[in-house]
Amino acid sequence: MSPEVNFPPIPPQPQPEPNFWQRQSATLKGIVIFFLVLLLLIPAVMVSDLIREREGRQMEAVNEVSGKWGQQQTLTGPVLVVPYEVISRNDEGKELSRETKFAYFLPDELRVESTVNPEKRYRGIYEVVLYSSKLTFEGAFSRPVVDNLVPSGATIFWDKAKIELGIPDLRGLQDQVTLRWNGQDSVFEPGLPHPGVAASGIHAPVPVTAENERYTFSVNVSLKGSGSLFITPVGKITSVKMDSPWPDPSFTGAFLPDEKNISAQGFSAQWKVLNLNRNYPQSWISDQEYSFAESTFGVEFLLPIDNYQKSMRSVKYAILFISLTFLVVFFLEMSQSRRVHPFQYALIGLGLVIFYTLLVSISEHLHFNVAYFIAAAMTIALNGLYARALFQSGRMAMLVGGTLALLYAFLFVTLQLQDYALLIGSLGLFATLAAVMYFSRRINWYAA
Repeated sequence: MSPEVNFPPIPPQPQPEPNFWQRQSATLKGIVIFFLVLLLLIPAVMVSDLIREREGRQMEAVNEVSGKWGQQQTLTGPVLVVPYEVISRNDEGKELSRETKFAYFLPDELRVESTVNPEKRYRGIYEVVLYSSKLTFEGAFSRPVVDNLVPSGATIFWDKAKIELGIPDLRGLQDQVTLRWNGQDSVFEPGLPHPGVAASGIHAPVPVTAENERYTFSVNVSLKGSGSLFITPVGKITSVKMDSPWPDPSFTGAFLPDEKNISAQGFSAQWKVLNLNRNYPQSWISDQEYSFAESTFGVEFLLPIDNYQKSMRSVKYAILFISLTFLVVFFLEMSQSRRVHPFQYALIGLGLVIFYTLLVSISEHLHFNVAYFIAAAMTIALNGLYARALFQSGRMAMLVGGTLALLYAFLFVTLQLQDYALLIGSLGLFATLAAVMYFSRRINWYAA
């Protein structure tokens, strides 16, 4: 029997020291991810351009339909225009030239009552708001005083006086417009022969004498338009009443209504404007220029659809979504034996960017909130299933999907609270940074 042979123990082999690349692998991976985030901002910018393009197409559809029906309407008047002639002579009294000028007079009282009936029309997938309106203008002019207005010696043509009513788009007129002037009827003619009231409109001759102290008038207008209806307060006292079955009005312009009532069945509003509230007089001559546009007021008939504006606001948070999702995947990678390739990070980022194209395209056919939940659910499911395939763990998939669900819920709340969006966004970013600092506090960034 051979004796036992005791071999000396084999000393443990020293482990090789990790090289620089192994020690800094986490740092280098973080740098690669950072540049991936910057690269993914390029498709995010392209999505922003897509949203602007779709919004531009919507405006083209609105303008095309409005151009055939009637544009936005702003009614200015009625204004009484009296021509006069000024003769220039030399020192010897010889006539040198004759020039015809105009004196303009605004009414002392102006009462406007209007009923507006909007309706929706479609151009492809886009909605356009058109309306038909019935307006009644009533009021009175006092006797035109020309003593301190027209130069002495000028010849005043009282028999050529006209009433002018400014209307931007004459294609919107549905019926003949009749003027009742001191109990006598006359029909308006197209065009404004005298400059100074508006760019386009209608006019009617009226009998004016220097003896009459007061002239009453009444004008009924049936007018089509789109988008908005505005009134210019040309009276010394202007009273406007507007009724409509439209439930989503936007009162805008120089003056808000003194009284308004808005319900699901429509709205009614009343304005009262004095000549002291505006920056032009009751009478002037053609040598002077005044702007009426700054005093107009009225209603915009809004569609309760702002999907493009909300989509554009949501794209601004793209860098936050991509960065936080990459951070979650990176933290999971640091705690797991499996490694995630930069190409796989890029696929996750592209999945997040596609959310915005889904949101825009679906919101063109459905309500924005419904489109948002559909796009968010698709994106969360896509990235959650991909995370499960990467880490072979349902728990990791739930973690990635839950993070995205929280982010999309935060963004949805931010989009709804428009007035408090900056506050909510700032608090959300602060909470996110605090969470990242908390979960990354024990990571050994120099581990090989």
